[in-house]
Amino acid sequence: MLLPKKTKYRKVRIGKNEGNATRGNYIAFGDYGLQAQSNERITSRQIESARQAMTRYIKRGGKIWIRIFPHTPVTKKPQDVKMGSGKGNPEYFAAKVKAGTVMFEMKGVTEDVAREAMRLAGHKLPVKTKFIKREEA
Repeated sequence: MLLPKKTKYRKVRIGKNEGNATRGNYIAFGDYGLQAQSNERITSRQIESARQAMTRYIKRGGKIWIRIFPHTPVTKKPQDVKMGSGKGNPEYFAAKVKAGTVMFEMKGVTEDVAREAMRLAGHKLPVKTKFIKREEA
């Protein structure tokens, strides 16, 4: 699982996740990509699950890049605890993904293999996804 080595603050506020991505919205490394179509928090477990699904389908051929990283700690209070008495403890880390962000990239496989691998990975994620190809200039 992806986790930050250290964080500046142990807990962060929820904040907003609105609008379209202006950074990370293009294919930088591979030939094919999986692009988010909605805004959502994606946990480190979901990222790892999607990565495993892609890697298993392409049978360790080609190369996969993960373009998102879970920096944000998400807190949760224990069950059966009354209201008040502060914020809960960090339970997991999440990546805030905006619409248009390229989450995964792939190179070294055919288009139909990449498309199917990305489709399998998309089922593991809480966002609608779209398969994209690099534009040849």
